[in-house]
Amino acid sequence: MNEILFFGSNEDPILIKNKTDSITKPIQFKFENENENENENEIKQISTGEFSTIFLFKNGKAIEYLNQKYSNQNPQKIQIENIQKVTVGSHNEAILTIEGNVFAKGNDINPKNPNQFINISSLIENTNDRIIQDVVCGIFSIYLLTSNQNVYGIGSNDSGQLGFDSETLKKTEKPILMMKNVSKIFSGNSSHCVFLLNLNQELFGCGLNRYGQLGLGEPRIKEEKINKLTKIQNIPKGKIIDIQCGSLHSIMLIENENENQNLKRKLYSCGHNGFNGLGENVFRNTYEFTEIKSSLFENDNILDCSVGCYHTLILTSNSKLIAFGNNEYGQLGTEDTNDQSNPIQIELPELRFNENISNYHLSCGSRKSFIYYSSSSFSNLEEDLIKLFRRKEFCDISFKTENGEIIEAHKLILKYRLNQNQNEIEKLKEIISNKSIKESNQIFEMIYSNKIINPKLYSEIKEIINSNEKIEETMKRIYLNENENEKDFIIERKENKYKFPKLILIMRSELYRGMFLSVTEDKSNKVEDYSELSNKSFQIFEYWIYSNQIKDEIQITQEIIEELERGIDYFQLNQTNPNLFDLLINKFNNQNQNQNQN
Repeated sequence: MNEILFFGSNEDPILIKNKTDSITKPIQFKFENENENENENEIKQISTGEFSTIFLFKNGKAIEYLNQKYSNQNPQKIQIENIQKVTVGSHNEAILTIEGNVFAKGNDINPKNPNQFINISSLIENTNDRIIQDVVCGIFSIYLLTSNQNVYGIGSNDSGQLGFDSETLKKTEKPILMMKNVSKIFSGNSSHCVFLLNLNQELFGCGLNRYGQLGLGEPRIKEEKINKLTKIQNIPKGKIIDIQCGSLHSIMLIENENENQNLKRKLYSCGHNGFNGLGENVFRNTYEFTEIKSSLFENDNILDCSVGCYHTLILTSNSKLIAFGNNEYGQLGTEDTNDQSNPIQIELPELRFNENISNYHLSCGSRKSFIYYSSSSFSNLEEDLIKLFRRKEFCDISFKTENGEIIEAHKLILKYRLNQNQNEIEKLKEIISNKSIKESNQIFEMIYSNKIINPKLYSEIKEIINSNEKIEETMKRIYLNENENEKDFIIERKENKYKFPKLILIMRSELYRGMFLSVTEDKSNKVEDYSELSNKSFQIFEYWIYSNQIKDEIQITQEIIEELERGIDYFQLNQTNPNLFDLLINKFNNQNQNQNQN
């Protein structure tokens, strides 16, 4: 059974039958049809807005509860497969699939039929930007982050939340390019603003700023709308983990190393003084991100936070649920409806998995709140491998579809996955030339995933992760959360630099694994000198890093063996099975044997 706690407004839609309109104390949420297949799967995510709530399960299926104005039957299945993420605004919804498509609905998205999902990613004019890796809903707008690190916006621009003059562009029903070179997008289900974090870790924002909710500082407080993406100055020092936006306030989660070299997270807020959690002694709005301090969590680490329209929930490492802000519908869980300008601890029923508090997550709607259990195992490894091999830095071969659209791919991965030679890759080009962009993308998703032919890479990484919890946490830190530029390790030889995903190096080398696990290690990219390797030896090394194999056509010499043996010892590459040295010796002996027979 899924463990979900619910409190707040039980209207628009009704989530729990035979309960009052407002539920002021956290209670167990149960699905009506608990025996249906999708409900037997563990919850992956909950997203909730003002008029709808979506439950996503780990089998890639989802159900939604809708306002009775739109549906007489709750819950109902969403007829979209392979769902990776759901995001709900107050007046819209968006769904991201594993294939990188985004389906959305809402009055500002599809005014002719606002209750029907349409593929908004297919509406992007630049066909090379139609693979989406993240999507976030604002109150009336939706933001898409592409695999090329570009951000598009669609929907309402009444407050300038799409980064354009709101007088000349009221709204758009097609995605428009907002910003390039972006690593993360942040907004909220009740928010008229958006934050974009670029690849250089610079933060930009636009939209409604009446109460200082963009954190732009005192000089900008007279500007109610910020119609152009503007750099946020004086942001707190550290790594931005998350930004959650309410209607009149914003919350920022920052991570730093403390004096003991442990990672410590702190919360900062800006905006309306009644909702930003800075306490009753703050008698005005806060126009810059200011640290939220409370004795309730000064010695705790912040695991998760979520923001509704006017309220905020915080989950700490000591199993505390902290809340502040508006409580008109009981959405703070305090057993009353009194607002709280100071953070207050919420009493929770005993949780079945309390020893794994990091597996709990928060989701705030406009007037409601959820806390739910979703295991943090690296179960989305397949999705992350697909994203990894989609990254343009690793693409070195192009395929043209029947309509002349270009898909870029990773030649080395294609050869490894399909065990192909160059002639067979040419055959793949012929196949793609007769396919649509959608059909072509599906072919590449199959190739990149573990669904066909040679799933060794996937299974090996998964085995290593499952055998070491520290590695799992490291994988999340350096791959799921970090800046795109920090996910790679640079190997330098002679005048060339080669990027290798840390994900792959962790699997292959004990040295790299220890390096990336070290809490004292500099987290920036390392640069190692491989200049002693000949071109042929380095090609062998590069191919083996990805495949744990040696190309059939490579001729092994004693010189190559001696070169790579030194590298194997130095980089502790002999821990893998089969290891590179054994493969070299076996291939060398087989080649000599074949020559003697001839």
